[in-house]
Amino acid sequence: MRLGAVADDVTGACDLAGRVAEAGLPASVLLGIPVSDVSPDDVFAPAGSSCAVVALKVRTAPVAHAVAASSEAARFLVGAGATLLYQKYCSTFDSTPEGNIGPIADALAAVAAEGAAAGAPTAVTIGTPATPDAARTQYQGVLFAGGVPLAESPMRDHPLTPMRDSNVVRLLAPQTSAPVSLVRWLDVQRGTDAVVDRIGDGHTLVDALTDDDLDTVAAAVLRVAAERPVIAGGGAGVGAALARVAVREFGATGPAASLPAVPVTGRLILAGSASAATRGQIAAFTGERHELDPLDLARDPGTLDRLREALAARADRLAPVLVHASPDVTTAQRELGAERAAALLEDALSELAAWAVNELEVSHLLVAGGETSGAVTTRLGIERLRIGVQAAPGVPWAVARTGSGRTVAVLLKSGNFGLPTLFTDPWEVAP
Repeated sequence: MRLGAVADDVTGACDLAGRVAEAGLPASVLLGIPVSDVSPDDVFAPAGSSCAVVALKVRTAPVAHAVAASSEAARFLVGAGATLLYQKYCSTFDSTPEGNIGPIADALAAVAAEGAAAGAPTAVTIGTPATPDAARTQYQGVLFAGGVPLAESPMRDHPLTPMRDSNVVRLLAPQTSAPVSLVRWLDVQRGTDAVVDRIGDGHTLVDALTDDDLDTVAAAVLRVAAERPVIAGGGAGVGAALARVAVREFGATGPAASLPAVPVTGRLILAGSASAATRGQIAAFTGERHELDPLDLARDPGTLDRLREALAARADRLAPVLVHASPDVTTAQRELGAERAAALLEDALSELAAWAVNELEVSHLLVAGGETSGAVTTRLGIERLRIGVQAAPGVPWAVARTGSGRTVAVLLKSGNFGLPTLFTDPWEVAP
């Protein structure tokens, strides 16, 4: 099995690739669609099952752009030899009534159907946002995050995609003209045959409470894929289950290969996320820290320069230092607008990352937040991540080469992921 995944942001791509690699499938992340010709063996492992994830930045992009970029990525993966396409979206189903999960699902289904013979059954999508070890479960179509319904979790007040409904079927239905159906948990308990019997046309969401449930979903995906074009999808949980099935049934190369060692010459944490988990990690961090406020960045052009001076003057360059967004985002959003406030932070943190790597020779970067991670990797000119050991579920270390030719270790985390100690603990397992 060559699993070709299209992820709607960088941290989601790393989440999926890290779990797949831990399950035993070699995995890599391509940051955007390669602009030059790439041979299939440069995308997927040359032999056996493997996974390649194209990381886009389309979770909150305009629908037309998100659809075009996702379609192009899917065609690239099919051309590189993908035998199954995967739509990776956030395990908290971040979207609005207009998209982008539904429109991207429709677009990927159209790509999957392009190579089908005339008269073949239409393409379908099958999946679930459930990722149990990240405390994401789905029951009776209701998505739970951290043990509470999604609309009662901190995601209710997300600044870009406030989630005010917990029912994923109701969330997805307005985003697509295709039918949306549900396979309930009791059918999942009856096994793969029962799930396959419940798969409808269009988009099917499946309840899952445990990894065993996800293995049943994965087996159903592969059964249906033998008969018609299929897009698997959801959070990283289904992807990890597909990897487990591939290892068990098709054979794989074993655990993820170890990454080359990166000599430690500096550690920097950049936190642009305002999520509850990241706020807890900021509060628990006991090392040196600096706060960035979008209002300061907008009013005072020298704000970033003074921060550079402070970092350059540090006596201990090897001790981790944290630069984080102000926890009070509401004031900046009210005065500047949500988009401008976010853009100011992303620009500042990505510029800081490039300066730190190239001028201070920082070797290890931990970046919190999907949009921030996308901005940082773009600014550094990183095109590919080699995925290694996970520092926490869904948060793997990776090694990459920057556009300036430096080799760095990077850990890109979703804002919602990780225990409070994540900013302190991951250095022990870093490459």
